[in-house]
Amino acid sequence: MASRTAAKSKKPGKSKAEAPVRGSAAKVGRTAAGSEPQVEIDRLRAELASARKRIAELEAQHENLVNRIDWAIDSLHSLIEE
Repeated sequence: MASRTAAKSKKPGKSKAEAPVRGSAAKVGRTAAGSEPQVEIDRLRAELASARKRIAELEAQHENLVNRIDWAIDSLHSLIEE
């Protein structure tokens, strides 16, 4: 078999450093560069408040679910004892 003498060449194109930024990194860069810093801070604070509210709702749902499961287990134990 003949040995391969030519090395593989990379496809011409942009390197990772030259590639356009996509996804959330592009959104952050666009909003930070195109708006006042205080507007961005206010938006992030509102987003944080919304996230904290959602977390509190989920924690309340979790507590209710645990209480229901505990109640069901207690009911089953009382049925077994009878």
